[in-house]
Amino acid sequence: MPHRTSLSPRDASVTHPWFLGENAPRVLAHRGFVPPGSEGIVENTLAAFAAAHAAGAAYVESDCHRTADGVVVLFHDDNLSRVTGDPRAVSQVRHGELVSIMADRGGLVTAAEALEAFPTLRFNFDVKAADAAVPLGHVVARHADRVLLTSFSDGRRRAALAAAESAGGRPATSAGRATVARVLAAAAARSGALARRALRGIDALQVPERLGTSSVVTPRLLDLAHGAGVEVHVWTVNDESDMNRLLGLGVDGLVTDRADLALRAARRYTA
Repeated sequence: MPHRTSLSPRDASVTHPWFLGENAPRVLAHRGFVPPGSEGIVENTLAAFAAAHAAGAAYVESDCHRTADGVVVLFHDDNLSRVTGDPRAVSQVRHGELVSIMADRGGLVTAAEALEAFPTLRFNFDVKAADAAVPLGHVVARHADRVLLTSFSDGRRRAALAAAESAGGRPATSAGRATVARVLAAAAARSGALARRALRGIDALQVPERLGTSSVVTPRLLDLAHGAGVEVHVWTVNDESDMNRLLGLGVDGLVTDRADLALRAARRYTA
């Protein structure tokens, strides 16, 4: 088995059930999985999630918006242009119409439908729109043991968490941009105390490997996060050599469009 450096065990006493799906390193299928050569299938669809499940992924990352009639759907962009050629915002389209638009592209899925259709998958839901946060929290509450909520906005993330908790569930959560910045400042200061304070209530750091010319994922960051009982997941990693390098460094998860390659790489590092 290849050697993993800089990896300190997470404190099992603070592990949310979301992390019990499989041993680290984890593979998070980014917007599901669209196998190379697939025709007519796009990301964040029923077909993409089914392909991720069939490939062996235990975790799926997806994105949440709210339709004109208040349904939380899994869709990355705030408009339909890139995926369908329709310039309208997701928030301007009713759920039924969006179902029809996506029917020949893999099938639209709501957050509720995904949780029901794939009862063994664990979901990483990214709150992309402020008006999706509270309804998403209500949807995931009864599935909270297999949901991690995240957002670039800590405010949206907290709103979704609060809604889930008010409905009786406590999902796992990943840090937003402001919290990540505080952790990076703690790493620069070599302060475990500052890192633990910034990471209070956080289960995972989901970060890019680099921001511009600056490295984000470093042995120091990994040590500080692991010392606080927090996993580090890196996005979006699609090259197999990068996967192997990051796993060797000690990251806990890869968010990837190539779940097939990442699963193969992760098997070499599974404890």
